[in-house]
Amino acid sequence: MSIVYREIERRDNKILSRLIKKVFEEFGIDIPGTVYTDPTTDALYELFQMPGSVYWIAEEDNVMLGGCGIYPTQGLPEGYAELVKLYLSAEARGKGIGNTLMQKSIMRAKEMGYTRLYLESFPALSKAVSLYESNGFTHLGKALGKSVHYACTIWMERKL
Repeated sequence: MSIVYREIERRDNKILSRLIKKVFEEFGIDIPGTVYTDPTTDALYELFQMPGSVYWIAEEDNVMLGGCGIYPTQGLPEGYAELVKLYLSAEARGKGIGNTLMQKSIMRAKEMGYTRLYLESFPALSKAVSLYESNGFTHLGKALGKSVHYACTIWMERKL
């Protein structure tokens, strides 16, 4: 069967939260100030009901492989949205799924009228950072907006 890409549904909350937390544990970044301890990680369907946001899920044979979205994070400059929560299960990595999820998010951001995307990450997620760089994201010297994820040490942006 092929991979299905769809928008998040309420039924995804528990499975997606477990997938994201497992990634953080795998890379040793299950620390305060990250998505790992953010209470919204357990209710992402509700979070992505915010106007100007979207979250994509990738699944195969009804098994969740990962997800990615855009969100109008408070305090970002006008025209910006944040590329958020690009996480894949270990089995799904290296197959182009993360890139497809990111491209779907980028296209929707353009459709919504955003002019730039911002993101935050960690050095431990070097493969993801390389993916961002290969898709036109450039490094910033400081954080933008009012994210609650103060432990992140990589900040990037991309013009749409």
